[in-house]
Amino acid sequence: MRSPAQLQGVESGSAKSSPARRLVAIAMMDVVGFSSLVERDEDATLDRWRLLRVSCIQPAIERWRGRIFRMLGDGMLVEFPTAQEALSCLIEIQRGFAGQAPEAPILRLRGGIHAGDVVVEDDDLLGDTVNIAARLQDLAAPGGILVSAAVEQFVRGRITEAMEDLGNLALKNIARPVRAFSLLERPMLLTESRLHGGSSGRPSVAVLPFAENDSPSGSGYFGDGIVEDIVNALATLPDLFVVSRTSTLGFRSGASDIRRVGQDLGVRYVLSGSVRRAKDRIRISTELSDTESLGVLWSDRIEGRFDDIFELQDRVSQRIVATIAPQLREAEMMRVARKRPENLNAYDSFLRGLDLVYRLNREHFDGALAMFGRAIKLDPQYAAPYAHSALWHAVRVGQGWSPDVTADQAAVVDFAAAALERDRLDASSLALCGHVRSILFRDFQGAFVLFDRAVAASPNSAIAWTRSSPTCSYIGDWKEGRRRGELGLRLSPLDRHVFYTYTVLALASYTGREYDEAVGWGRKAMTENPHFTANLRLLSAALAAVGQIAEARQVAEQLLRAVPDFRVDRFCATYAYKDSERRDQFAAHLRAAGLP
Repeated sequence: MRSPAQLQGVESGSAKSSPARRLVAIAMMDVVGFSSLVERDEDATLDRWRLLRVSCIQPAIERWRGRIFRMLGDGMLVEFPTAQEALSCLIEIQRGFAGQAPEAPILRLRGGIHAGDVVVEDDDLLGDTVNIAARLQDLAAPGGILVSAAVEQFVRGRITEAMEDLGNLALKNIARPVRAFSLLERPMLLTESRLHGGSSGRPSVAVLPFAENDSPSGSGYFGDGIVEDIVNALATLPDLFVVSRTSTLGFRSGASDIRRVGQDLGVRYVLSGSVRRAKDRIRISTELSDTESLGVLWSDRIEGRFDDIFELQDRVSQRIVATIAPQLREAEMMRVARKRPENLNAYDSFLRGLDLVYRLNREHFDGALAMFGRAIKLDPQYAAPYAHSALWHAVRVGQGWSPDVTADQAAVVDFAAAALERDRLDASSLALCGHVRSILFRDFQGAFVLFDRAVAASPNSAIAWTRSSPTCSYIGDWKEGRRRGELGLRLSPLDRHVFYTYTVLALASYTGREYDEAVGWGRKAMTENPHFTANLRLLSAALAAVGQIAEARQVAEQLLRAVPDFRVDRFCATYAYKDSERRDQFAAHLRAAGLP
């Protein structure tokens, strides 16, 4: 005879009971880059993985009462009775991995932990808790662990390792943001506390997955490839924090609220885009937005043939990198201009100084040095204001405004050394210090050492390429000077200081005796900034070289208004040309323009 419970099951039509649920902690772990390691040396990698499983992973799991529910080749899903045991186990395993024998291959593990309800079904664990643990693992740094706020709450005060609050993260296929904490190694994530780029306030940007409209199934690799290229290229730009691509994958589905993206990823700017295919043509649209004002700063569209898909992918990433840096710099300067000076932090003070330095009137110019000094006071370890202070003293000499050239040159040396001492990999600082070493002291060999380091540190830095161009011309390699100047112009065509790039291209052309071309670049530079005396000197000389004496004299008069005591012989005697014949020729052209 059936029991009342059995009868109730039959009457309700229930064929079996609902799946079992229990409250546990789930740890997910995997080896970073395992497939690549196997491809390079399959036998050695698999041997090392087996050894670490037997000697490190399995003993730790047994010691902390864990149970492996699923093996994933190079990783595993493990259930623990408590969050503390799960975290203690992963910490022990990571320490074991850190003690590997030094010979290759070195395996690095990443882990994620979440605590909550799971569904037990057919000897497997399912549910939201498992999914969140897996997504946290995806974002963890090699050698690191990411845990959810639920885990942090359970273990607070019970472990000795420091935890860093990363704020809310957008996880792939998880609708709600998940607050996470990092241990041991910090992932490449920007959190809400770094909305303005950290303590110095430098800007941050996230590149969202590109929407692929009307694209055939399986072509999603194209949009992903574009985003990968853009993120990698932007990551080399100085003064810019770029969120890792894995951090933005949770925004793949559909249109995203820009303000929410800013809050969840902790960024000020968002680059989004779409890919649309029609027959054999493909169109890529991109848009840069401000997450605070919700305004669109820039948009663009590129079209091409689908047969040239990878070349088109490169073109898109190059154009975005070439445009986004000046757009962000312009947006940051406008933001700073709206703030009262007493509210500026280190990066804001630096930007305000950068805005003032090349206005090239005495009042604003002096104010630039004060702003650089304020940035140094607010953040003594920030290299950029030291480098630009060195540049400020060099420009004061070049403009003819220095009351004591020896003192300004000494200040250049001191500030340049201070910049490099604080950041030996900052491309802008390296390039600026190389430039002043060349133009003031003719130390061309030392300058190129710094230029090479700048380009190696940031191959997409327009400043690195542009600032190295004049030195090539000074030593007579004007074709290389032109190449570097043109590359700098391609990388930053909309920079508010583009007059400087035009000037270095004028210098390269003048040095190569291509005087008509030098005149063209000089006129462009003068249109952008009529007060830059370096260009006024070059333009007047180039005009004289092509026989346009009347215009040459007009430019010369403008130069004398800016620097009344300018004298050709005195200036050309110390000019940076390595070859004395080039200095003599420059002097002759300046005299032909009517300069005393």
